[in-house]
Amino acid sequence: MKFGNLICHRKPERTFKIGKNYFPVCSRCTGIYLGACAYFALVYLIYVEYNLVTIIMGFLMVIPTFIDGLTQLFLPRDSNNTIRFSTGILAGMGMGIMVKGLKTALIF
Repeated sequence: MKFGNLICHRKPERTFKIGKNYFPVCSRCTGIYLGACAYFALVYLIYVEYNLVTIIMGFLMVIPTFIDGLTQLFLPRDSNNTIRFSTGILAGMGMGIMVKGLKTALIF
């Protein structure tokens, strides 16, 4: 088993493609990674106060990804890469909020 398979299923039909080359991760994971990176870049430039409301907001941002994934798994519904990518960006930003909030709570 390759290491890449441990972090993402990498199914070609759920992965973005440029020319004949597929991304190394699926569209949802691409969104998560981009969302997290964008959030950390944003908070480097702009001060964000982390409190319970902020952390709850971060948690709520992850829920659409769970809903999309679970309904696709258990219901006769097929998602598409645009939805996967969009919910992935939200989840990545939400996870970034939760990580920074936890870090702030542990430091102070």
